[in-house]
Parts: sequence; structure tokens; C-alpha cells
Amino acid sequence: MKFSQRLHEKVGEIWEKTHQHPFVVGLGKGDLPVESFIRYMKQDYVFLIDYSKLFALGTVKARDLDTMSVFARLMYETLNGEMELHRGYAARFSITQQQLEETKQSPINLAYTRYMLNVAQNGTLEELISALLPCMWSYWEISKALADKYPTASEHPLYGDWIKMYSSNEFGSLALWLIELLDQLAEGKSERELAILEDHFLTTSRFEYMFWDMVYEGGDWPV
Repeated sequence: MKFSQRLHEKVGEIWEKTHQHPFVVGLGKGDLPVESFIRYMKQDYVFLIDYSKLFALGTVKARDLDTMSVFARLMYETLNGEMELHRGYAARFSITQQQLEETKQSPINLAYTRYMLNVAQNGTLEELISALLPCMWSYWEISKALADKYPTASEHPLYGDWIKMYSSNEFGSLALWLIELLDQLAEGKSERELAILEDHFLTTSRFEYMFWDMVYEGGDWPV
């Protein structure tokens, strides 16, 4: 069994709950409340600012030029692909780019990104990947499942662009590259080392679910 398969099995229950989350289901059915989506868009925009830094750190920790190049591409695609999608959505709601960038991270968002940045700065390349991978991998899996279950979802006037981007072959190829790289880096590792990677993957999978829950319910600083 590849290490990535072991990870996927480990978080199976969490990811299944994520697939069934009302925010995710609402994206597919097209009946997600707009206010929840706006909250998601703003929180995810500032999340992606930090997420881009993870790819920059991946470039620093990479051990060859080819790996450096792909991490640099991942950072570019995040800054100019994913975040451009959010900027386009914001324009529909008369939200400026400056207003997006001034969004204050919710407690869950802040805890999630700081966890990943801490792992990326202080850990190995494989630790960095294991921490950031649940976001990218689960987005690809979620969007493909929604596109399959709701054939007209990609045509929705608001949520269709989200599904088309994350279910695309281009996005999927980058997720697969990270999965395959982690499998390569995990080869020959001791069980103790693999357990550390597994724990990062499990923790950020939990954060992913909590992020969906936060943007759906509107969780913010209580005081």
C-alpha cells in the first residue's frame, strides 16, 4: 500500500463528513446561502495568502530543480488562478481587492494557517506536504464528486465556476504531483517518522472540516 493510500484511509471518516457538510452539498445543489459563500470567499482569500507561502517554503526545502519549479508553479497558480477566482467573485458583490485583503482571519482560519506555517518552517519537506495536502486533495475530490452527482452543477451561475476550477484536470494534476512526491519521500521512512506525517495529515483534515463549518455557520471571535 502506498503511503498516500494509508493516509486516505486514515481520514476516510472525516472526509466523508466533509463531503456531506451542508456547505459542500449546497455548492453542488446550488442552494447554498449567498451570505455563507461570501463569508467563505473572504476567509478563503486570506487563507490562500498564507497557503501560497507554504509553496514558497516548499521551493526553499526542495532538493532538486524540477521540484523547485513545480512548487514555484503551485505558488503562481494559487496567487493568479485560485485567488483570481475569488477576486472575480468579489467583484460580483462589489467587494474590492483591498477589502478582500483586509479580511480578518477567523479563529479557525488563523489556527489552521499558523499550524501549517509552523510545520512548513520547522519541519522537513515531507512534513510540509503532509500538512498542506488535505486542502488541495480534498478540494479536488469534493469538486469531482459534486460534478458527478449534480451534472448541471458546473453550469450554476454562481457556484459553477468554483466547481469547474477545482474539478479541472489542471488542478488535479498538481494535486496528484504532491501525492506522488509524498509517496516518494515516505519510502524508507521509519514507522515513527511516518506517524508524524500521518498526524499532520489528520490534523489538517480536521481543520478542513472545521473551516467549512466555520464559513457555513459564521463562527468568529466571541469577544
